[in-house]
Amino acid sequence: MIPPSEIDPTDPWLREAQTFPDLLPEMMRRVAAYGEEEGFAEDTLLFERGQRSIDFFLLIAGEIEIFATSARSGRSTLYTYRPGQFSGELNLFNSRQVLLSGLAKAGTRVFRVKNADFRNMISGEPDIGEIVMRAFILRRVGFIRHSQGGVLLVGHRHGADFMRLQRFMTRNGYPLEIVDVDIDDGASGLLQRFALGAADLPVVIAPDGSTLRNPSNAALADRLGLMEAPEEGVVYDVAVVGAGPSGLAAAVSAASEGLRTIVVESLAPGGQAGTSSKIENYLGFPTGISGQGLAGRAHIQAQKFGARLAVSRSAVSLDCSDHPLRLELDEGLALRARAVVVATGARYRKLDLPDYDKYEGQGIQYAATQMEAQVCSGEDVVVVGGGNSAGQAAMFLSRTARHVHMLVRNDLSATMSDYLVQRILSSPRITVHTRTAITALHGDDDLRAVTWTNHATGEEARVDVGSIFVMIGAEPNTEWLRGCLDLDRKGFVRTGADGADKPLASPYATTLPGIFAVGDVRSGSVKRVASAVGEGSVVVQAIHAFLHPEPV
Repeated sequence: MIPPSEIDPTDPWLREAQTFPDLLPEMMRRVAAYGEEEGFAEDTLLFERGQRSIDFFLLIAGEIEIFATSARSGRSTLYTYRPGQFSGELNLFNSRQVLLSGLAKAGTRVFRVKNADFRNMISGEPDIGEIVMRAFILRRVGFIRHSQGGVLLVGHRHGADFMRLQRFMTRNGYPLEIVDVDIDDGASGLLQRFALGAADLPVVIAPDGSTLRNPSNAALADRLGLMEAPEEGVVYDVAVVGAGPSGLAAAVSAASEGLRTIVVESLAPGGQAGTSSKIENYLGFPTGISGQGLAGRAHIQAQKFGARLAVSRSAVSLDCSDHPLRLELDEGLALRARAVVVATGARYRKLDLPDYDKYEGQGIQYAATQMEAQVCSGEDVVVVGGGNSAGQAAMFLSRTARHVHMLVRNDLSATMSDYLVQRILSSPRITVHTRTAITALHGDDDLRAVTWTNHATGEEARVDVGSIFVMIGAEPNTEWLRGCLDLDRKGFVRTGADGADKPLASPYATTLPGIFAVGDVRSGSVKRVASAVGEGSVVVQAIHAFLHPEPV
């Protein structure tokens, strides 16, 4: 049994009936129809950390011990399943490496459902599928919250590469334990034990003791088993490039309708929306939802229907001269697809300032999540931008920062929703500086201060800050498409009536058959999460029409 933590009703370990539910006898009989009964006379390892595509086990009699290993604390038992309970967590819905190991004790009997039959069980028995899905989500949340089943990340917590690695694992829902060498009393002993020095930091230490010294995101994804490479020799029905709201919506719709679907994503599910601390105007969430929370649910939903996610890889080019289309990825990977959905979205623009590149990730940020809020706790911070993303960031950061300064070119009401404007103007911890822009950055290795200038009065001010959050509009991620698709003067993809001399069959069709564009990357799109989800959901109708044209 997992030791109780501090009293917190949101802690999955304190919600045992949902996190580790017991199936009714009638449900167990239905599960049995999808698998086979097995018994174990001796202690038997059913699955081991690092394996992929493991089976699902429903316990009939005996015990299954679920344990984790850590390079710091060794082996620990997380839970012991009893009859009526089942094994597994979210990695049963994909081919990523599993985080934990499971040991059937002598005398144990189980129903084993092969991995290939697991998804059939989930879709064929929706009431059981709902119980299993909820349990799997809660278990992963528990692993993340309690840093179980993951890796150690060791280094200086404010370092740019340390934050990059932490952000990559966090946004991909991978559990990790932070070891800050500046404050952790056991850090020096840990470094000595693994023969690591200051030059090796940041370093990722796996449970087996292997180390990755400041790895790239791609190298880290490969080592942690997060990468689901395209299957060799497979021609996908749909390749979705980008896992923001529009791309995930397209993947859910395509996969749920039986199309063989793969999603290519350079960082993590969610796109730019995934960095939002809270989205409050999205239908169905009256209290709001974080961008990462929304993306996480959509990602699980896409996996439930069989979509494959190739994370940590970027699209390099698209060969649109032949069908099936050939999509080139970095790290030498490639895939073929009969249809391609371009959903690479847009990225925040950068400020044109001396030393800007020097402080990116080391003071200059583009996301305001819990991770960034912890870094700037108790400090003054600057938010640059006047849109909803900037407004939500300012409100979120004001909970932990000493004070938030918002710098905007005009008035807030020109570009921000009224409910956010009113909150910001009434907050004693936020000051809005209109017609003001940063004109200089100051610091050594880290950002220490900024100078801003009011362009209406010419007045300058220098303020000590350690973090700037830049949210000033968007540039399209379309470099990989140049020479293939028709782009507008700003680099966004032309579609529909805007993409040809005469209107195309779909508002999301490009000038090349079989290639579609949705979300922020599309010329003329409305830059809102709800709009992106809608476009991604309905583009599948046009894909079906392309893949299965009606006879003339």
